[in-house]
Amino acid sequence: MSESSARSQMSQQRHGSTPGSASDTRANAVPAFPDLPEATIARLPEYLRALHNLGESGADTISSEGLAAAAGVNSAKLRKDLSHLGSYGTRGVGYDVALLIEQIEYVLGLDQRRAVCLVGVGNLGHALAGYDGFASRGFKIVALFDADPAKVGELIHGLAVRHIDELSQVAVEESIAIGVIATPARAAQAVADELVAAGVTSILNFAPCVLSVPANVDVRKVDLAIELQILSFHEHRKATLTALPGGRSATGAENQEAVGS
Repeated sequence: MSESSARSQMSQQRHGSTPGSASDTRANAVPAFPDLPEATIARLPEYLRALHNLGESGADTISSEGLAAAAGVNSAKLRKDLSHLGSYGTRGVGYDVALLIEQIEYVLGLDQRRAVCLVGVGNLGHALAGYDGFASRGFKIVALFDADPAKVGELIHGLAVRHIDELSQVAVEESIAIGVIATPARAAQAVADELVAAGVTSILNFAPCVLSVPANVDVRKVDLAIELQILSFHEHRKATLTALPGGRSATGAENQEAVGS
């Protein structure tokens, strides 16, 4: 297949049509919603970030090796992940960057904006409230809550902090889809209970504790101390291997994938 015909084929795929097909709908461009492995779901945002960077630099296509390097994974793992979404690679050309962005954003539900609330406006909450990366990926923080009366009414990046007692009402008014918990651990379970009672079914938890929630509620936990402990293990392992007779250098001859990829 020539490069021009390959590009033509990818263009037809992007618009959801094939040679001889009259349909030009998203239903054709996007396969039935895939049942993805958790590990694949966790890597899709990395691919998406790399693809956006590639697109902003002017790249129209990218090889699996190039995309894998940009995302920090090996190419075999990337190809397997993308096979769950449907094959959009073309031999001799690679992946169509714009098409793959569209596909991944659809699967991640980023083709619609999702309202987010943040509970707990201490130091971490302040930082999260001002993080530009949320809005650039389709998430809008629409409400801030805290139980401390001294913080209620404070303006943080244009939003006035509300009392936690207003959560149920605001969740309905703003159609809040995701709740972010940035409270101390002792308060996190009560906050999770209030979010669930308000109809929120996805929670991002920064508190260092395990939450108990109903089966229909998804929780993602971010614990920076745990991440540091994992890195400490790898530092310990490298030091131990280096100290052994004939042990390898900490830098090693092999480049390794990022921990956790």
